[in-house]
Amino acid sequence: MLGLLRALAFVAIIGASIALIARHGGAVTGLQEGELVFLVYMIGFLILVGGAVVRVFRDRLGEAIRAALAWGMIAVVLLAAYAYRFELEDAGNRIMAELIPGRAAARGPSVEVARSTGGDFEIATEVNGARVPMVLDTGASTVMLTRDAALAAGLPAEMIKYNVNVETANGRAQAAAVTLDRIAVGSIVERSVPALIAQPGQLKTSLLGMSFLSRLKGLEVRGDTVTMRGTDAP
Repeated sequence: MLGLLRALAFVAIIGASIALIARHGGAVTGLQEGELVFLVYMIGFLILVGGAVVRVFRDRLGEAIRAALAWGMIAVVLLAAYAYRFELEDAGNRIMAELIPGRAAARGPSVEVARSTGGDFEIATEVNGARVPMVLDTGASTVMLTRDAALAAGLPAEMIKYNVNVETANGRAQAAAVTLDRIAVGSIVERSVPALIAQPGQLKTSLLGMSFLSRLKGLEVRGDTVTMRGTDAP
């Protein structure tokens, strides 16, 4: 019965603390509301664990101390992971960008892409929400999609009219002019982007051309990494 009363009292204290946070926000400590709530939960967690350790190891002080230290280390690791969650996410994105060709590693309003083994910058883009692999091509005046990529991006087949003359490596050809609602490369998003759709068999991979690249604040190739800076970049 005494244990139940203690548990109820503990729950009441935690509830009152959360209510205080909700009422006064960061005015109490200067921390953000979410950070205060997390701190209260962590304190409550440590109190619960500490009470359990004392009850279980009441007559074995050495074991109790070792158990308390172990739980304390776990709490420190959890707090560190929470405090550096954004840095850890950024590091994870950079590692995945190195391991997966074309994956964009976001760095705020900028992204980095590693060169593929074939020598090109293969970039995983999203066109109208659909994943479309492209090759970075500063020599292409516009974004150029394969017909399959255009259909995957939700463009109706009936609107694809090949009536625009274009110059290709194989000579003159015709393409279909469209305006893409949205192209995203990592955290960089551009809307209403002019593009062309190549006829079937004329293009192996879609090209990320200047109709998208010219809108960037910066584009830099350094070694085997290309960095794109969005319009919000400092």
